[in-house]
Amino acid sequence: MLSRNILPAVKAALADTPVVLLHGARQVGKTTLVHAIANGRPRREYKTLDEGSELSAALADPEGFLRGLTSPMVLDEVQRAPELFRAIKAAVDRNRTAGRFLMTGSANIMLLPRLSESLAGRIEVITLWPFSQGEIEGTVESFIDKIFSASRLQWQAPKGKSRPLIERIVRGGFPEPMIRSDVARRRAWYSSYLETTLRRDVRDLANIDSLLELPRLLSLISHRTSGLLNFADLSRGIAIPQTTLKRYFTLLQASFLVVTLPAWATNRGSRQTKASKIFISDTGLASYLLGADSDTIRADGRIRGMLVENFVAMELIKQIGWSKTRPSAHHFRSASGHEVDFVLEDQAGRIVGIEVKSSKSVAADDFRGLRVLRDIAGKKFLRGIILHDGDATVHFDQTFVSAPISALWSD
Repeated sequence: MLSRNILPAVKAALADTPVVLLHGARQVGKTTLVHAIANGRPRREYKTLDEGSELSAALADPEGFLRGLTSPMVLDEVQRAPELFRAIKAAVDRNRTAGRFLMTGSANIMLLPRLSESLAGRIEVITLWPFSQGEIEGTVESFIDKIFSASRLQWQAPKGKSRPLIERIVRGGFPEPMIRSDVARRRAWYSSYLETTLRRDVRDLANIDSLLELPRLLSLISHRTSGLLNFADLSRGIAIPQTTLKRYFTLLQASFLVVTLPAWATNRGSRQTKASKIFISDTGLASYLLGADSDTIRADGRIRGMLVENFVAMELIKQIGWSKTRPSAHHFRSASGHEVDFVLEDQAGRIVGIEVKSSKSVAADDFRGLRVLRDIAGKKFLRGIILHDGDATVHFDQTFVSAPISALWSD
């Protein structure tokens, strides 16, 4: 089993917080991870609410279900029994022992107010994403912390033969399709995965029987990945009212299929775009939705650019979860059209801007968006980085540097 870099964060939360929720998309490895924790010390009773008699008991009598369990415990797929959250709140209020409940969920409760509000102040929520490139390679990435350090940045290309970037994009990070070398079998997995997630899990969240538009909406989003979120455009593309579309979009977010990145804003400077950017949560899934294989991506510059940016976005989001810096992630677009793909801001307000290029070389003019961001951020601006598909690290001046995308997971 590949080790998960988020594990120390989960253990730290269990040491001082009564309820810890490990949530993420289906089939990312949540159950495998909590099984490993449950079998450690202290041992934890494990119950899954995915189906069967345990789910029936939890739905019928939440308080009685909890009384019949020993503490500490693991409750797997807890979103299927939302009635349990109120019972867990009452149990924690009677006994706030750290680590009493370790729960997993395939729905983002932060987007489901009736669930998140019931455990406010009693719960720490940690997201498990598909495997990062460091996890695949057997390393704990430190890119986030390095770029916020005072050190001069320098990365070396991975030694020996390294998997090409496009292959990494198409493979994605879901455990099962990652190990399938046959393209047809990988596509079969994604087809089945979406059928299960969109037909069953989303139906349970929405409490409705059929959402025929959801697969179409997800496909439409995949063709706009790495772009600005425009509900009017999506509404026209799928021919449903914006009010309905926004509801469906929230369900896709709650199922961890779609990720948004808010715009970075400051009170200084000119007006800036406020719309969020939109991404598919895994580039293997995005490639499937686009019907794009490695050859297609190499041949189509537009698709390649979209997917490379999507790939970097998710690697950054994953790494933030275990970094010491824990910056917030944004994007930047000025009213005049200058863009920076990613703006990371730490708790002290320091700014690192990151641009992504799918080409193998970088020119001085490629830093123009980062220069605008530097002017607006002023003294808070720490450095600007362009990540590219080459091998070299080049310092353009004291604040601007270009580096290979492999810097995300290599020393």
